[in-house]
Amino acid sequence: MSHETVYAIASGKGGVGKTTTTVNLGTALAEAGERVAVVDADLGMANLAGFVSLSPDSTTLHDVLSDGASIDDATYRITENIVAVPSGTSLDEYADTSPEGLSDVVAELRDQFDYVFLDVGAGVSHETVLPLGLADAVILVSTPEPAAVHDSKKTLELTERAGGKVAGLVLTRTRPESDVSYDEIAARLETPLLGTIPEDPGARESVYAGTPLVVYRPDGPAATAYKRLAADLAGIEIPTTSNESSATPDGDQPTDSISQSDDTDPDTGGSSASSTTDGDESGGREAAHDDVSSAITEAESDT
Repeated sequence: MSHETVYAIASGKGGVGKTTTTVNLGTALAEAGERVAVVDADLGMANLAGFVSLSPDSTTLHDVLSDGASIDDATYRITENIVAVPSGTSLDEYADTSPEGLSDVVAELRDQFDYVFLDVGAGVSHETVLPLGLADAVILVSTPEPAAVHDSKKTLELTERAGGKVAGLVLTRTRPESDVSYDEIAARLETPLLGTIPEDPGARESVYAGTPLVVYRPDGPAATAYKRLAADLAGIEIPTTSNESSATPDGDQPTDSISQSDDTDPDTGGSSASSTTDGDESGGREAAHDDVSSAITEAESDT
């Protein structure tokens, strides 16, 4: 393929919505018919292990990078068109991994899927820098908070040193009443502003429902913004619903689009997403959509 298909989703600071962005971009593209793989490239502090129900002896990316296990054995189908490759949570397994093998993993997944999203760990280490150079492009995720923006500069520098390129910036938890110019933040970082994701109570509710936001509340402002961002990245049309004006790049979201009803039961809000497609053998073991755990984003949403 001539266009970019492998994206590293990175941030300088933890807790800014990086994993949430990874999961929702991947899910939005999968719902549009694209074949998507989401890879937990945060080898030391795995977040996506909760994406699927793993038993103690389940194969993970750690096994692939340590003892030569097949990438197919570490691939778990979430629902139609999307799979996850989780990292393990054991420190002993992490110590045995060889991050350099991630290059072969990315190359193999690139051939099998339309899009591959690498959820990269925050901070500065060999395993966090490596994926920045393996991806076709890096999507930088930050909140508008000064500390997060400051740390984003480090990720930009690391990407350059790794030989990668930055596609642009995604700002999460934006507010329409803010006097901060989101375009100015991107200009300060000398990178394009790909989109803004407005603050949305539905995001926290989706965590406890164990369902990606674009499925749990597809017409909410944040879900609409994620779907628009996914459509822009892929150059395809992804239908959005009622909040078409909720995520303009300059941050001028209507105030009323941020409000959500508080009577949604998070235990039932994601029930419509529980079905999977039977008979699809691609991507290894099947995990029901309801198995998508709150571990995916609870660390981020609590920040």
